[in-house]
Amino acid sequence: MLATVNSWAEQIRAGDIRAISKAITAIEDERPEAERLVRELFPHTGGGVIIGVTGAPGTGKSTLVDRLAARYRRSGQTVGIIAVDPTSPFSGGAVLGDRVRMQGHASDADIFIRSMATRGSLGGLAEATADAALVLDAAGKQVILIETVGVGQAEVDIVRLADCTLVVLVPGMGDDVQNLKAGVMEIADIFVLNKADHPAADRFERQLLAMLEIVPERDGWRPPLVRTIATEDKGTGELAGMIERFGSNAELAGGRRSRRRIEHWEYRLLGLLRKRLMSRVSRHLEPGQIEAMAVAVAGREKDPFTAIDELLEKAELK
Repeated sequence: MLATVNSWAEQIRAGDIRAISKAITAIEDERPEAERLVRELFPHTGGGVIIGVTGAPGTGKSTLVDRLAARYRRSGQTVGIIAVDPTSPFSGGAVLGDRVRMQGHASDADIFIRSMATRGSLGGLAEATADAALVLDAAGKQVILIETVGVGQAEVDIVRLADCTLVVLVPGMGDDVQNLKAGVMEIADIFVLNKADHPAADRFERQLLAMLEIVPERDGWRPPLVRTIATEDKGTGELAGMIERFGSNAELAGGRRSRRRIEHWEYRLLGLLRKRLMSRVSRHLEPGQIEAMAVAVAGREKDPFTAIDELLEKAELK
């Protein structure tokens, strides 16, 4: 099996599309070989730039990602796209599947597109998204674009994972700025005012700029606002330039990118630790034991802390 995983990793590093697709599927399905594969690939990661694209449904995120990908390809950079979609209640897969709107890139071997289902994961990102990004990084993708589900306030995972986070907004969606939920202003490195040809765009821009005046600078960077019309590929050049400028600024201002990656791995390590501990405890549980404990606690026969201590002792963790 080890020889097979090593060969698989070599195929991924060579950019083999089938090998990359197979790897992401294995990661999503939590197959045993997926962990061994990521271990093998990990030393060869860290070179790709991850750009997160978030915003409410209907803001044109997919079209914007498509146009940005085309622009990066024209400049000779290899691109990976992960589109995190809602989960189908019937199949458990991504509702939108591999994006039809991005299939213009299907014949380009240097761009890889994959839709992933959230499968109940909070924060707008599938649990497997970070490992899928590692696979694309190891495959030599220089730019990795991650489009989130777009549920507003819960879009916090992308900040930990991405080197640069774009928050896409559009005018004419109700009470405009008032619809920006708490927390959204804090996650953006760059605001994108898409569909800027809308009649209400100028008024919306003035409101946004007024709000941005009170947003404190972070490491010498105040989130700018870039106007785009993604359907017409207008403003995407300016947006790509701003992303590059942000990357340069972040490196000069105390290593923001490095700090973000450390914060990301701290979060991931804690998550992996919880998962491993839960798995270990679960192996020692008898059928119905948790329910029996819950009955005892609900009936005040046992306090919850004693109940947990008993479970940990059984798993030899206390």
